Amino acid sequence: MKQALLDTLNHWLPDMTDIRRSIHAWPELAFQETRTAGTVARLLESWGIDTHTGLGDTGVVGRITGDAPGPSIGLRADLDALPMPESNTFAHASQNPGVMHACGHDGHTAMLLAAARYLAENRHFPGSVHVIFQPAEEAGGGAQRMIQDGLFEQFPMDAVFGMHNWPGIPVGSFGLTEGPIMASSNRFDITLQGKGAHGAMPHLGIDPVVAAAQLTLAFQTILTRNQDPLDAGVISVTQIHTGSADNVIPDEAVLRGTVRTLSTPVLDLIESRMRDITQHLAQAMGCTAQFHFSREYPPTINHPAETALSTRVLTELVGAECVLADVRPSMGAEDFAFMLLEKPGCYIWIGNGDGDHRSAGHGLGPCTLHNGSYDFNDSLIPLGAAYWVMLTHRYLTGS
Repeated sequence: MKQALLDTLNHWLPDMTDIRRSIHAWPELAFQETRTAGTVARLLESWGIDTHTGLGDTGVVGRITGDAPGPSIGLRADLDALPMPESNTFAHASQNPGVMHACGHDGHTAMLLAAARYLAENRHFPGSVHVIFQPAEEAGGGAQRMIQDGLFEQFPMDAVFGMHNWPGIPVGSFGLTEGPIMASSNRFDITLQGKGAHGAMPHLGIDPVVAAAQLTLAFQTILTRNQDPLDAGVISVTQIHTGSADNVIPDEAVLRGTVRTLSTPVLDLIESRMRDITQHLAQAMGCTAQFHFSREYPPTINHPAETALSTRVLTELVGAECVLADVRPSMGAEDFAFMLLEKPGCYIWIGNGDGDHRSAGHGLGPCTLHNGSYDFNDSLIPLGAAYWVMLTHRYLTGS
């Protein structure tokens, strides 16, 4: 099956590359993916796939039914782009100023479309496949929105799987691990209220700038003195906004940033300690504090049985030497985590290489995610699609 499958998918590569590059040229932000969703829906319908639109505003779901009763599987790709300019000048560079497919969602969509086309033309499997094209992965929690809109009620599935391209992993290789593979994503916003004064007379005021500096350093003690050293966690103060003149102590300082963890208990600890430290340190410095903490995406945690299945399929597809099992998790976040809270499944990385695939006209930056010089490697489309097809057959047949 494998060679015939790859032969077919490689034969389709020029067409699927055109589709991918067209999507790349017209990127759309979270919950605005109307053109992209329309393209996906039209293609699914043209291949005879039962297609549903509007779930999660701009999401698309296709149902492919096999030739016998059986279980059901979900395969997910993401549709949205990032609010950033593109540095590339090749022919398929973004035509939407300030918006770019800098994370490869155009490629994820193309890989799943190729798999959907193959499965629709070769329905020799029991049960059904749901191909999920999700909006708003980068912002807005599109996975959660689809779930709230009834994804798993309207399209019952026993397990759900996801895949992301990963620069730095060689082309032809995959990475995965049981348990956490991506971190939770959380935001904090802190306002320290002091008392303004002349910069030459600090004793007449209450300086929120000094308090902000003390707070920034104090947060790091949570990781070094409260958290188990074997547990992963990140606290990054990424913004401090205060002051307007070099001889004026301002009234307030605002701190913002991100917290990342691989488990919810660690997140609970960090949030609690940040809140306590903020209130007590502000009080010690004579300031008042407002503390806001927003939990956005939970950790992406792979389930054991589904991870084992994905490992077997990938080993069959590319060989054990190209399967990076127990890969080191990333502290980046992924809203596929919401789906894995509802259903068992596995999220994997497909190697995107180091950028040698890029056409003439690419930017001078590295081919890394969220970079203006990034571009998805089109040679991955058959390989990623083959994984989806083989995974579907193995899951639905129980082999």
